[in-house]
Formats: sequence, structure tokens, C-alpha cells
Amino acid sequence: MDYGFVIDLEKCVGCHGCSVACKQANGTPPGVTRSHVERGSEGTYPNAVRTIRPMLCMMCENPSCVEACPQEGATYRREEDGIVVIDKEKCIGCKLCVEACPYGARYAVEDKRGYFGDELNEYEQVAYADMPEKCVDKCDLCVKYREAGNDQPACVRACMAEARVFGDLDEIKKMVEKRGGDVYLPESGNSPRVFYLPVVKA
Repeated sequence: MDYGFVIDLEKCVGCHGCSVACKQANGTPPGVTRSHVERGSEGTYPNAVRTIRPMLCMMCENPSCVEACPQEGATYRREEDGIVVIDKEKCIGCKLCVEACPYGARYAVEDKRGYFGDELNEYEQVAYADMPEKCVDKCDLCVKYREAGNDQPACVRACMAEARVFGDLDEIKKMVEKRGGDVYLPESGNSPRVFYLPVVKA
């Protein structure tokens, strides 16, 4: 089954619960954020409005990161579900994929320093085991987290506003068509499979 993802911008309150849940589930070191929230503004005074856009890997059908990678098999799109993943044993840390991603969804793990000093605590020692230094990291829709028995990615389970939906791509597309949603930066040509439902304007 091909997976899709949709975020309802009408429901999202920008609480960063998704970011915190992602860090907890995936044990990413400081500076590595698989899921984050971008804030901005649209319009001019007195009609300006604040905008909130949660960001993650867009799981593109035509991922520019994969095309940019010089190391065969280091990053690829899985045939069984369309999720773009990184083989960290093959990644050489050249960062070309980081530069190629138009969504800023990839991060270089420069070192595995702890959050509370140079020494890693017990949690960090376990969490960082799957994250080699000088390697690139990104959202993979919680592949290992779901394989461990969780039916949804950590960010979806944590979203108090129920603004995130993960599931069958065909069902996701029906939701998007009904509400008039779209992808972010469609002009990139990457064909993202993470969609956004718009804010309902009064």
C-alpha cells in the first residue's frame, strides 16, 4: 500500500507537540529535527494573518534528494509503500541530498553530543545507537516505531488537535480533493505525498 499524509491547517494550533513526540520516538540529537513547525505571515496591515505550517519529509514521488545522492542505495524510495528512507550504513555524509531537498527536510548529524553536557545519558546512549555521526537524517514516517507495534507515526499519535492523518494514499487524496488542499511548493516538480488542507477563511 502506498502511504500518504495530510495536515489540516485549520486544526493545527502550532503547539509543537509533533516535534517533541518525534524527538522522543526517534531520539534525535540537538540540531536534528525530523518534524518542525514553520511560522510566517501573509498579507499586509490591517489584514495580515499569522501562518503555521508543520514540516516533515514530503515523501516525494520524484525525490530530488535521491537523484542527488552519489552513493547508490544510500537513500531511496521504498517500492512497497513509497516512503523515502536513508540507509545509514551506506550514507557517506556528503550532504548533497540536504542541499537538493527544497523542503529543508534533511539534516546532517555532525556529532552525537548530549542535551545536558558532553556525556550521553542512558536514554541518549540507546537512542543514538542507530544514528552514525557524519550521516544524514530525516523523517521516515516512523518506520521502526510502527514496526514495533504502533499503528501511526509518533507525530500523528501526539497531535492533540487531530490535525494529522496518515494512511492509504488514495484515501488521503480523497480528503484533499474534498477540501481543496494542495502540496507545498508544487513547482519543485518533486510530487510530494504530504498534503495540506487550507485554513477556512471567514
